[in-house]
Amino acid sequence: MSLFEFIIRLNLALLLGAAIGFERQWRQKSAGLRTNTLVSMGAAAFILLSVSLTGDSGDPSRVAGQIVTGIGFLGAGVIMKDGFNVQGLNTAATIWCSAAVGSLAGVGLFAESAVTAGAVMLAHLGLRPLGRKISRIPNTPAEDANGTFFYLFQIKCLDKVENHLRVMLLETIKSDNSLRLQSLKSRDNGNPQHSYVEAKVVSNGNRDSIMENLAGKLTLEYGVLEVSWEIQGQQNEQ
Repeated sequence: MSLFEFIIRLNLALLLGAAIGFERQWRQKSAGLRTNTLVSMGAAAFILLSVSLTGDSGDPSRVAGQIVTGIGFLGAGVIMKDGFNVQGLNTAATIWCSAAVGSLAGVGLFAESAVTAGAVMLAHLGLRPLGRKISRIPNTPAEDANGTFFYLFQIKCLDKVENHLRVMLLETIKSDNSLRLQSLKSRDNGNPQHSYVEAKVVSNGNRDSIMENLAGKLTLEYGVLEVSWEIQGQQNEQ
């Protein structure tokens, strides 16, 4: 392989990786312009190394297989678990695709690498609004009722009424066999006159109405300053 062809393939991988990374940088993702550019260029460089050392008798696909494995470890580094939610899967998949674009450029499949890069950007730009529309479609009542729901219930109150509110929480949970208390803790956040009660509740099925009723009752109690609840996660039955 001539030096000129080496430069052409490597620069193509750099440009296509930068094109993918530009959209990620614009969205303020953890793996942005530089990361995707380096992943694409690095994958191409490893392929070019194999081609340069072995020529026509070599098998670049063996190097490509090792690139896939290595990128898997890199992608795992951007995946984070936040409570019951997982973040970074889309970014990890983008890094994986950038490596594929670089590998295609490295073996000289210029058109194929450009098409792949375009498809990656189309997936990000075109499917994002579609995904949001799908997420806004309400589930059917049957789907809402199934699965396991994880609720986080938070109360800010005066310290002297904390025990009373804890009792109310426990009585509500015990009154419904589908509810289970996962944890119950309190803190003062540096102010001994106030208490912050936090309860994590697991339910078999959607129990939003119970949470809303309990929040309404607690709001009317003496000494309660703030009440909030949210669904932290959901595991649907398969």
